[in-house]
Amino acid sequence: MRNYFIIDEDLHSIQSIKNVLEDYYEFNCIGISCDYDDAMNTILKESPDLVFFNIDNVIDNSFKFTQELNLFNDDFPVFIAISSSKEKVYDVIKNGFFDFLLNPLTELEIRKTVLKVLKKIPAQSRKNICLKSYKDYQYLKTDEILFLKADNNTTDFYMNDGTIINAYKTLKTFESILPVNFFRIHKSYIINKNFVSRIQYGKFICTIKRNSHIVPFTKTYIGNIESINNSLSGYSQLSIN
Repeated sequence: MRNYFIIDEDLHSIQSIKNVLEDYYEFNCIGISCDYDDAMNTILKESPDLVFFNIDNVIDNSFKFTQELNLFNDDFPVFIAISSSKEKVYDVIKNGFFDFLLNPLTELEIRKTVLKVLKKIPAQSRKNICLKSYKDYQYLKTDEILFLKADNNTTDFYMNDGTIINAYKTLKTFESILPVNFFRIHKSYIINKNFVSRIQYGKFICTIKRNSHIVPFTKTYIGNIESINNSLSGYSQLSIN
């Protein structure tokens, strides 16, 4: 889960950012402010991963704000500068901002920035996935997910405690945000390798610990199966025949 915060007073810009980030399951908006003290307090308290910051006089001395924040916060957020002019680009770079967006904001430029951020904040650090449905937020611990199964345009999460949780998004939506121990092995399945107890190449199936779920794999994803096998066997295998 990646939390983001917006420092701006332009309602159009704010809504443009939120509209784009709604397309990405892993992003959650924790607040909006245009007040120095309120913004500083929220960032120090909530430690967002990402901050969109309009540096055009929304807060007096924007760069002083980031410098002061850096004194108190070891986990410095990724800052995205927003401005109606390119005049401050040098100052933006000098003060450690990750990217720059020019007003008026466009969906394409916001999306490009978001994709850059997705590469910067590693997926393997993510411990939770947030399933959002309107104003309902459900949080799943990734280390409790056995596997994911596609069902048309929805995805079922099979959990360690035996529950099955449904999300109204495609399997591909989650493929890019899961930690590195998750592997796509079939057009309809992603598995958590930490719960794999057996791989049967002859039958093209994997057995999952907990209730011995049988999950099929296909030749298309045989490379991922090999990666799982090598990781679990430590590259050393003992034949029992």
